[in-house]
Amino acid sequence: MAPSTPLRAGARTRWRAVPNLVSLSRVALAVAFVLARTTDVRLVVVGLAAVTDFLDGWLARRANWATRSGALVDPFADRVFALVAVSAFLFRGELSTMGYFVMISRDLMTAVGFLVARIIPWLRPVEFKARLSGKLVTVAQLATFFVLLSAPRWTTPFLWAVGLTSLYSIIDYTHALWRARAQ
Repeated sequence: MAPSTPLRAGARTRWRAVPNLVSLSRVALAVAFVLARTTDVRLVVVGLAAVTDFLDGWLARRANWATRSGALVDPFADRVFALVAVSAFLFRGELSTMGYFVMISRDLMTAVGFLVARIIPWLRPVEFKARLSGKLVTVAQLATFFVLLSAPRWTTPFLWAVGLTSLYSIIDYTHALWRARAQ
């Protein structure tokens, strides 16, 4: 006798939460990053954050477990980890104030853009979706974290990479928002 549809649907719903749990693990990893006492542990935490950032999206797409909440949880977890890590680098004197703002520039502009889009009535219906440009910034940020921990003398070129990919991402998202509102 085949299992009933409600049972199968319930199991599928539970499994759909797995990518969100993987995403939320980055919030715990942010705490671990702050509490870590050695560079090696901090490197492992950044590595785990990078793996979970890839894994949550891969699971959601591969198993068709993508959810609307996941589309919100993933970037939230990314931003929490990035902001906490960048702040820790700043407070430990491992990153300058200018470097701090370069690292979070895309995040600040994204937050401003989101608020503007919610305030302006004709932009409210526009749905925000992850874009390749945003993923490139996240990769550049994570790479910069590795460099800050393992080869700090190379930080400046990596900060340039974050700054340039952030600028590209800001332009790309603004253009996408502008096109979406016109439709």
